[in-house]
Amino acid sequence: MGSQRIDGGRDRADPARGHGEEHGMVSTSTRQERAAELLDRVLALADVVVRARRAAVPQLERVNPRHRRSALNLVDYVAVRSQDVRDLQRDLSGLGVSSLGRMEAGVMSHLGAVLETLRVLAGRAEEDVEVPGAGPEPDGPGLPGAEILRRNTAALLGPGRDGRSTRIMVTFPSEAAGDPRLVEDMVRAGMDVARINCAHDGPEQWAAMLEHVRAAEQALGREVRVAMDLAGPKLRTGPIEPGPQVEKIKPVRDSSGRVTTPARLWLGEADPGIDDDAPAVPVADAAWTAARTPGERLRLKDARGSGRTLRVLEATGPGVLVECSKTVYFATGLAVGAEDGTEGVLGELPALEQSLRVRAGDTVVLTRDLTPAPVRAGGPYRIGCSLPEVFTDAREGQPAWIDDGKIRCRITAVGPGEITLEVLQAGPDGTKLKAGKGINLPETDLRVSALTDEDRSHLPFVAEHADIVNMSFVRSREDVADLLRELERIGNTALDVTLKIETVGGFESLPPMLLEAMRWQDVGVMIARGDLAVETGFERMAEVQEEILWLCEAGHVPVVWATQVLESLAKKGLPSRAEVTDAAMGQRAECVMLNKGPFVVDAIEALDDILVRMEGHTRKKSDMLRRLNAWAPLVE
Repeated sequence: MGSQRIDGGRDRADPARGHGEEHGMVSTSTRQERAAELLDRVLALADVVVRARRAAVPQLERVNPRHRRSALNLVDYVAVRSQDVRDLQRDLSGLGVSSLGRMEAGVMSHLGAVLETLRVLAGRAEEDVEVPGAGPEPDGPGLPGAEILRRNTAALLGPGRDGRSTRIMVTFPSEAAGDPRLVEDMVRAGMDVARINCAHDGPEQWAAMLEHVRAAEQALGREVRVAMDLAGPKLRTGPIEPGPQVEKIKPVRDSSGRVTTPARLWLGEADPGIDDDAPAVPVADAAWTAARTPGERLRLKDARGSGRTLRVLEATGPGVLVECSKTVYFATGLAVGAEDGTEGVLGELPALEQSLRVRAGDTVVLTRDLTPAPVRAGGPYRIGCSLPEVFTDAREGQPAWIDDGKIRCRITAVGPGEITLEVLQAGPDGTKLKAGKGINLPETDLRVSALTDEDRSHLPFVAEHADIVNMSFVRSREDVADLLRELERIGNTALDVTLKIETVGGFESLPPMLLEAMRWQDVGVMIARGDLAVETGFERMAEVQEEILWLCEAGHVPVVWATQVLESLAKKGLPSRAEVTDAAMGQRAECVMLNKGPFVVDAIEALDDILVRMEGHTRKKSDMLRRLNAWAPLVE
């Protein structure tokens, strides 16, 4: 049997090798020569780190003393990543030395250990080899990087749970303001951090949500942190003319067209205890609904002029539950006749949401004018744009994405009041362009503050009631400084800060933004993968989220893995296989965020189980080789 090769896979025809190496045997002298050569290369890399430290002194001096070691290590890591060290990594691995692949949490100590190993292998252990930056850190010895990260995570996100160090953050639906039982169920299922989005609801609803969280904490004896999102600047499509004020109900039919379940609807106020799935339409006269009785037949001509008969199932006084075996279109002002000859008149119904169906090759014009856009059968389509700065900063030829990347466009013209887009990609049958949908301009340098006037008005409430403020659309060191100045002005320096990375600019500016944020007491990062995927391109999203995880580990900064985790489970009650794998990968972050949905409690329970199972297998980039009981030993 031939000898195994241990040289790291270099070409066997390498003329620099001796005869023994061709047969997989490396002589002691050759190993020493390689180690000496690698020693010089690692020393050069360490020198790059030291020079970066010196250049960063002004920024490091501004950092909170609690984060100084972390900031220094962040500078070290960015310096190493400014070099292409792949060849060095391969050569170190070929010599059986650490390849620097897991050095994030402690860069200089890792480099120092590699240098000491190479000195021994090079036969120079007794020599006085100067190691740049070796020895104690400037502020003396301290906790290892992994311990600092654990400390920071507990300070920001609260204590972990038995068997699960990764926290679970959950976005509150509006219903959480009026349903304390829902909040308690979420905490019981495993929620560690409650997220309230300031883009929705208002202070009254937020206060109710917070009250329910604190009550659940007391009832269950569990600590729950509250994070509140600032909305940030809204780059969205403008309004579209409303459709008719119509409510349509239709029965369920089998494949033969027979009715299996009649259509149901509430006239007046719905009673969720009887039927919470049936829609409701208002009735102008409450006395008329109060006079109805079960079994009564009601008659009307619907919005299409079709005669229909409704049977009363339940009459609660404020509301009447009716059913019909045919499709019915209810409309504002429509009269419903009762058996006693009286009529009830339907009140104001909400208008149907309308959309513009766009296809590849169509033209879409974004306008400053936010007058509701007319609905038309063909292009060019015109629709408002919510952010005026776009018309100054956008440039011809830049890409644009609408509605989470469903519509891909290219800017073909920019004027003071209009931006013309060519639709490059949409669905095979076109894609609905709706009001209030996000617009992404990944190559446009938007000169707009991440902190809007609306955000500033919300900050006093957030600072008083929340534990964490999540800053949206953050893209620069100045954005971070702006938020910190505002919190200092309010007089609350105890509120923790999380930076939401959702743009290319935010990703590229993350190192200086973290150094700025480290002036504060506790800081975290959220990978907002929805907008970020659109901005970076879906094919690059996996790479970008890994780089954010690595950088934050170097800065000992906790990370929240967010957007569409177990989305199908939360919304439809059943996850996809890909979502389960994604949720398991989220264990490498310090926190995983779930979005709202009717099955959110089930999603929390499932995520808790997934994270507990993954805890024994991996932590960050390190595989944990726990005992596996799944496989029987090959040899008993």
